[in-house]
Amino acid sequence: MILLLRKVHLYYYRFTAVLSLSLVYPLLYFYSRKPERYATLNKLRRLCCYLSSTLSGIFFRVKEEQAIDWSRTYIICPNHTSNLDILSICMAVKCDYHFISKEDLLNNPFTGLFLRTVDIPVNRDSKMSSYRAYKQMAENLKQGRSLIIFPEGKIGDDYPPILHEFKDGPFRLAIELKIPIIPITSLNTWKLLWDSGDKLGSRPGIADIYIHKPIETAHLAIDDADRLKQEVYHIIQQKYNTQ
Repeated sequence: MILLLRKVHLYYYRFTAVLSLSLVYPLLYFYSRKPERYATLNKLRRLCCYLSSTLSGIFFRVKEEQAIDWSRTYIICPNHTSNLDILSICMAVKCDYHFISKEDLLNNPFTGLFLRTVDIPVNRDSKMSSYRAYKQMAENLKQGRSLIIFPEGKIGDDYPPILHEFKDGPFRLAIELKIPIIPITSLNTWKLLWDSGDKLGSRPGIADIYIHKPIETAHLAIDDADRLKQEVYHIIQQKYNTQ
């Protein structure tokens, strides 16, 4: 019975996502036409996320370890256990930003518009695609648009979720461009919706998001990339294990 109710809620949640996108789509389309309007496009994306989550009874409780200066440019690294992580990060981050996401999401009605404009699609099985994505990330960062990247590169098959090994890319990029990294721990989004929700459905509730203090990289050399990766991994894992 519980699983049935969770399945019903999942379909309702997806309905609210489509409804929210439909309501805001004319504005999304208008602001997606020119790159100089992408900051507004991100604000509208945040509005879509807010409408969808609120209508479905899912709320995000965001806590910052210390006050974040959102006027700076960051590489933002959250853990990844749920499709809700995208909504939570959109609502938690208060600066202009872009995601890097798998190329498959180009066909998704919600993510497709953003991947064709403000965000960066990548085929991780293609070295050329990964290289192009890396260069585009660097260019966007130089223009002052923060990067949101899930360093695990996937949602794992483990349930309850565990923190998987991080990819090297964001940490090398942070050091090369001397850009601080912000680790973010999504503590319990998976309890509301694990992965896509196809197996266990979803439910209303409060998801807790913890924004750690920025890690400066200006003093680091490229040889420190692995140590930086392990530091971010340890910070997120330690917080995640306290849930």
